[in-house]
Amino acid sequence: QVQLVESGGGLVQPGNSLMISCTVSEFTLDYYAVGWFRQAPGKEREGIACLTQSDKTPIYADSVRGRFTISKDIDKRMVFLQMNNLKPEDTAVYYCATDPFPEDPDKCDGYEYYGQGTQVTVSS
Repeated sequence: QVQLVESGGGLVQPGNSLMISCTVSEFTLDYYAVGWFRQAPGKEREGIACLTQSDKTPIYADSVRGRFTISKDIDKRMVFLQMNNLKPEDTAVYYCATDPFPEDPDKCDGYEYYGQGTQVTVSS
């Protein structure tokens, strides 16, 4: 059974940094694509940072490229999202996600499994 548990969300001022984490099921990071998605109020959920199964260059949405970094620690079974220079428009619920067979392995989109989400609010 695939399990994803996010942690580390909270309130942060614009321009500051925050790291959120996700603990995943055993073997997930060995074989599955993993990534971070977010959903802002009134908007659809979007993929923002993903690691493919072949460990190619991470995929980032234009809105976060250069500010956010996705990484993983296989031994700890964790996925991280380091978020720098946060903006009010980054406010959203952030979801850790995974998929054993992504429909398009070169896109950060439409993964099968999601965690419960963690709220990130960027406000002064």
